[in-house]
Amino acid sequence: MTTGNLQTGDPVGISFWLISMAMVAAAVFFFIERDRVSGKWKTSLTVAGLIQMIAAVHYFYMRDVWVQTGETPTVYRYIDWLLTVPLQMIEFYLILAAIAVVAAGVFWRLLAGTLIMLIGGFLGEVGTIPAGLGFAIGMAGWGYILYEVFLGEASKINAASGNVACQTAFNGMKWIVSIGWSIYPIGYFLGYLAGGVDGPMLNGIYNIADLINKIGFGLFIWVAAVSDSSE
Repeated sequence: MTTGNLQTGDPVGISFWLISMAMVAAAVFFFIERDRVSGKWKTSLTVAGLIQMIAAVHYFYMRDVWVQTGETPTVYRYIDWLLTVPLQMIEFYLILAAIAVVAAGVFWRLLAGTLIMLIGGFLGEVGTIPAGLGFAIGMAGWGYILYEVFLGEASKINAASGNVACQTAFNGMKWIVSIGWSIYPIGYFLGYLAGGVDGPMLNGIYNIADLINKIGFGLFIWVAAVSDSSE
């Protein structure tokens, strides 16, 4: 895989291309759709579009690294996650703030969990710390996020809001963060701890997870925004 050209027998390389263009399309879609929703949803759809745009740019670079060298673009992938995952946490805060008074602590707790999760995973993947320790730190951060959106203050504000559209978006997003995000630690565990996943499969797993978790996350917000705006 050193010719620099995409090969028909390279499904992972093809997935990089498909996902990069899907994210560009999703960014354009969310930016256009913000004009048909009520004001309280516009910022949420703008952020959803930014998430797709940032991810698409990084996928262009990751795609080139993979096609030209066959190596895992770990640094580019984590830079992408370091930007887009906190923006996803902002989305939880934004949709709640649109219909209720929300303490800033909700956002900061979600952000703290995100940084712990990503920094632990990155240090483990690049070998700065043992892979097992990185996995444990990452899982602790993820667990903290799950607690906040399922049982913490954010969850309680959502349940008490009485806004069906907000609750629909929030509940869809929290299932993305739980079920959808579970693909990442599974790939990490198999690739770095169990030793059963090679580079192509690991990147394939991460690519599928990004496609589901970034675009799907935004679609939940879009559906809720359009529904609430049409009432």
